[in-house]
Order: sequence, then structure tokens, then C-alpha cells
Amino acid sequence: MNTAQHKVAIVTGASRGIGAELAKNLAEAGIRVVVNYAHSPEKAEDVVREINAQGGSAIALKASLAEPAGARVLFDVAEKAFGRVDILINNAGSMALSPLAEMTDDAFEQMLALNLSGSFRTMREAAVRLNDGGRIINFSSSVVGLYQPGYAAYAATKAGVEAMTKILAKELGPRAITVNAVAPGPVATELFLEGKSDALIDKIKGMNPFGRLGEANDIARIVRFLASEESGWINGQIIRANGGVV
Repeated sequence: MNTAQHKVAIVTGASRGIGAELAKNLAEAGIRVVVNYAHSPEKAEDVVREINAQGGSAIALKASLAEPAGARVLFDVAEKAFGRVDILINNAGSMALSPLAEMTDDAFEQMLALNLSGSFRTMREAAVRLNDGGRIINFSSSVVGLYQPGYAAYAATKAGVEAMTKILAKELGPRAITVNAVAPGPVATELFLEGKSDALIDKIKGMNPFGRLGEANDIARIVRFLASEESGWINGQIIRANGGVV
């Protein structure tokens, strides 16, 4: 019997890009998926339709994780729809870039609200509502390690996620719940490519030993493994999935 068919995953920020690929990849493994979104209902429904058309099981759910009630709503709806939650994937995030001296309070607060506070609240909810033996997979970024100019505020929010990941892994160990984070490098999503010149894209590719950008499926396959039973001895780790750029 494929035990994955009984599992339920919440994927935040799953209407497009890496999040959409994560949701579809998990569904291929037989996991039932809650496709969370904040601003793109049509794209989220497209992801759900594709999963269900392939024989999977998914629902779309609007919830802003920058709002205090968002995490609780996610778990309430998931439990009502599927009866349980086994896997939380914290993919939702926002990024505003500028030199630290020019970063506005509003831009910084928006990143804090979603990247750090949102991840904190979903982890807190998962810590008491996830089934024993479950999985929490957070998203950081390889900019924590690259320390590039312009990324100070964003990298700070992701460094906070990494710290919470390592500590929560120790706190939930007695329940066999693993807590890890994936820290991608540049990935060729619509959001990442938007507004960048071909010359800039080529420069970014040139920073990587493989001479290319990551693909959403490169990241999704790692998350699929971390969500599986086979990953049970990996806990409290930050996996820098970037092809060796750092």
C-alpha cells in the first residue's frame, strides 16, 4: 500500500512558479494537496484542475499568511477537506531589493510580515496540529551565504527562517516530525525573469558551475524527497539547492 496516498500537504504560495511545481510534484506521489494562494485565484485553480485531471486530489485556498489569522485558516480548511495534515511546505514569500540605506520601512515590514512572521505562524500551527511523523519544509534562499548587495533585508528574513528551522527540528524530534529548509539559488520562474535583461540573465548563469539557472522541477524533486518517508533521518538541515553557486 502506498502510504503517500493517505498524506495531506499544505503548500503555501502554490499558484505559480516553484510553488505550483511543488504542488503538482507532490500530487504525482499520491499526496493530497492544499494549494494556497493570496492574489492569483485563476492560476491556483489551474494548478488544482491539472492535479485533479491527472488523478490526484487538490483544493485551492485563499489565505494571506501576512495576516495573523492566515495560518489557522489554512489548517482549519485542510482538516475539514481531508481530515488531517501531514506536511507543511512554507513556500510563500516576497522580495524587495535595494541597498540597505534606501530600503523603505514599508518594504521591509512587508517582507517581515510574510517571510518571517508568516513562516513563524504556520510553523507554530503545524507544531501542534501536524500528525506525528510529519514533515515541515521551509523555504530560505541561497542569498543567505552569497550576501549580495541589495539583498540585506530579504536575506535577514530568510536567515530568521533558517534559525527557526533548526530549533523547531529539535523541539519536534520526539514526535518524529522533521523540520528542514530548502534554499534555492536563482530559478527560471516567470517572477525571477521578469524585468531582467538577457545580459543580466547570462551574467547570473555564469555564476553557476553548471552555466544555467535552476528549474522549478530541480527544487520540487528535492522537496518531494524531504516530504517522503525515505528522508526521515534528515532533520534540522538547510539544503542549498543552487548547483554549487555558493
